[in-house]
Amino acid sequence: MQERVEAPPPPPSDSAPNARKRRTTRFVGAALLLALTLWMIQSYLITLGWAVIIAISVWPLYRRVQARFGGSRIAAPLLVTACLAILLLVPIALALTEIGREGQFALQWLTNLQQNGLPAPDWVHRLPLVGDQLAAWWQAHLGRPQSAGELLSGIDGETVTGWSKTLGGALISHLLHAFLTFLTLFILLRSGDEIGHHVLAVIDRWFGHPGERLAESMAAAVRGTVNGTILVAVGEGILIGIGYLVAGVPNAALFAILTAAFAMLPLGAWIAFGTAAVALVLTGGPILAAAAIVGWGAAVMLIGDNLVQPALIGGAVRLPFLWTLLGILGGLETFGLIGLFLGPVLMAALLTIWRQQSASVPGRPP
Repeated sequence: MQERVEAPPPPPSDSAPNARKRRTTRFVGAALLLALTLWMIQSYLITLGWAVIIAISVWPLYRRVQARFGGSRIAAPLLVTACLAILLLVPIALALTEIGREGQFALQWLTNLQQNGLPAPDWVHRLPLVGDQLAAWWQAHLGRPQSAGELLSGIDGETVTGWSKTLGGALISHLLHAFLTFLTLFILLRSGDEIGHHVLAVIDRWFGHPGERLAESMAAAVRGTVNGTILVAVGEGILIGIGYLVAGVPNAALFAILTAAFAMLPLGAWIAFGTAAVALVLTGGPILAAAAIVGWGAAVMLIGDNLVQPALIGGAVRLPFLWTLLGILGGLETFGLIGLFLGPVLMAALLTIWRQQSASVPGRPP
């Protein structure tokens, strides 16, 4: 007689409180792990943020390049990354080369100033109202060798050497961050489809179907901000560069390139055309031309930064002008330079959520 074997009883099902407790434990553990990881790499979060911003901005262009290369996952991202590195680093290299070339001349000029003094230019005497007082101050503090030496006593060879070492250490640190930025950019471009799929899956799990629209709005805000910033900076550099040529600024082309590059930074272009005006005066140019450069540069910057740039960024993501301007200014004040791009992105996300939640419910009478 065959013995009957009974099937093992099914495992007891988890009760609802135990399941919720385990989910809460997993969530807390994941949050702690994420916080620990972010704390560990906090020095490189800005670097990773820049790589993500650049990748989102150039993604449509990268897809076209990848199609030309037959869908290559090595050649296409490597080419795009190399071109972007050259485009971003060449102006910086040119500026550093010119600064190094002029550094020796500046040191010799300071030495000659300490030994012989600097006579007041003729235009100082011709200034209305304050010309005599300014000329007297100039003669007392810069005209005589002894006074000039006392004024510049803290600037000597050892001080310049110390500055050079500090700048050298900072340059090495920035080069490391630049390398990590472009390495991350290459990885994001190469694996962008897989990363995008996982990100959309997480957003869909957290926010549901409206989360995809939120992600699209944030990506459009990043592209609009980057494109608007670059276009406005290049336009400002060209217009102010024309002013350099008309006024006779030395090395006008170099100053125009520096102005376009620094225009992407907060108050950067103001420093650039202010330095150009000082260089014009120190090389014997008329003070009225220097004042015209400052006035022309200020007018271009005020119009470009406060009218044109917010209009371009807001038009790309349908952001109202005031929201765009507040996003740019608030982002810069809160997050620094990267806030120039994070501010409009956060504003676009908030406005998208508002539009979704404030939409009229079907069937409800108006």
